[in-house]
Amino acid sequence: MTMSQERSETKSVDRRYRRWRLQIFAVTWLAYASFYFVRKSFAVAKVAFDDDATIRFTKEQMGQVDAAYLATYSLGQFLWGPLSDRFGARRVVLLGMGLAILTAVLSGMSTALMMFVVLAVTQGIAQSSGWSPLVKNMSSWFSFRERGTVMGVWCTNFAVGGFVASILAGTAIAIAARWPWAERMGAWRFGFFVPAAVLFGVWVLFFLLQRDKPEDVGLPPIEQYHGEPQQVVEKGDRPSDEPEGSWKIVAEVLQSPVVWMLAIGYFSLKLTRYTFLFWGPKYVNETLGSGASEAAWISALFEIGGPLGVFVSGYLSDRLFQSRRVPIAIISLGLLGAVLYLANQWTLGKVGVGVFFFFAGFFLFGPDAILSGTAAMDFGTKKGAGTAAGFINGIGSIGAVFGGYVPGWIASDTQSASGQAARRWLLHATGAQDDWTMIFYVFMISVLATALLLLPLWKRQPPAAVENNGNNK
Repeated sequence: MTMSQERSETKSVDRRYRRWRLQIFAVTWLAYASFYFVRKSFAVAKVAFDDDATIRFTKEQMGQVDAAYLATYSLGQFLWGPLSDRFGARRVVLLGMGLAILTAVLSGMSTALMMFVVLAVTQGIAQSSGWSPLVKNMSSWFSFRERGTVMGVWCTNFAVGGFVASILAGTAIAIAARWPWAERMGAWRFGFFVPAAVLFGVWVLFFLLQRDKPEDVGLPPIEQYHGEPQQVVEKGDRPSDEPEGSWKIVAEVLQSPVVWMLAIGYFSLKLTRYTFLFWGPKYVNETLGSGASEAAWISALFEIGGPLGVFVSGYLSDRLFQSRRVPIAIISLGLLGAVLYLANQWTLGKVGVGVFFFFAGFFLFGPDAILSGTAAMDFGTKKGAGTAAGFINGIGSIGAVFGGYVPGWIASDTQSASGQAARRWLLHATGAQDDWTMIFYVFMISVLATALLLLPLWKRQPPAAVENNGNNK
């Protein structure tokens, strides 16, 4: 091959790589953001249940539905993560997204508590097929040194998705309530039907545009293209010691102490985030007396601040901390603790509540994305990224179960004697005057404890990066 032919082929590979990387970034970002369209439906519909005489759920019962969803969502992470490493993201995501659409439609047709619980279980299984396979997909197309910045943009998907989902469901309910026939059906049902229809369109796009790795379209592996060494899970291993798609790589990831520390830290982060997601509209409703649509809009500021925090955290992890992810996570958690403390010291009006939600999202979503996404890719490597992300997210989702259930349990009027005693003790221990203040004080303590837990990982990078840099960063 002549020099001119080599240059021509290099340019062709560059063009194809740019196009495919942009395409994969866009379709995987959209896919995960869109999972939220049906995930948030029940959270927004809670506010509108009061307008339907056939729905009479207590807060504790609604918390039980959330807990049922989160329990299976957590278990599903442990399943789909390893399966995506074994069989690829494409099959897993298409199956899970299709199940999420069907479940949302059936939820909109239901009225009985038990049916909502059953469908919440099914939705949890479906939703858990999204994050870890898509993180795996991204790890195959983007290399170590660029991941902080790239994932700082990509991980805005769950913040933007949650924001749009709240608005989509809230607006669908508000519009449906203006039509007599829809109001007679129950306007809240359209908070399930409309998001399901939109998600089906995304399913079609994902089927047409997504591919698991560069090799699937005749391109070289990303490390070869960027001239970087392959990362390994165990220090001293060679890439050939960790075969792609093997159970060996799955086992090594699950035995990694770093992955375990990230998972334990993620437990409290997800507990906090899911309380905001599932109970944010209800908090605004009770604090300000807002209706369903206004409560959805104000609480969605949590997910407006989130994308900015994710981007800033990812960018700084690459530029300021030399691709070390944990330092910026620790700093953000400290600032989040300060926001939670200050919010409990002031009486907040509509603007104040909105500002609180915005900054809570800004400082929470960055560490959330780092622990469950970028750091999972780094320490799980592209071969085990699905397993690492699934395990971290699975442990975190156990915390999210409490985030869905505990606020409803605390505010319940039907607690047992022991439950009432526990509630009184928490109020006394935190010095809170009401349930919401107590909850946010508990979160403040939780996120600060997480920051302390992560301190030993301040300088850690995956083994291949240490060998490449020639020092122990």
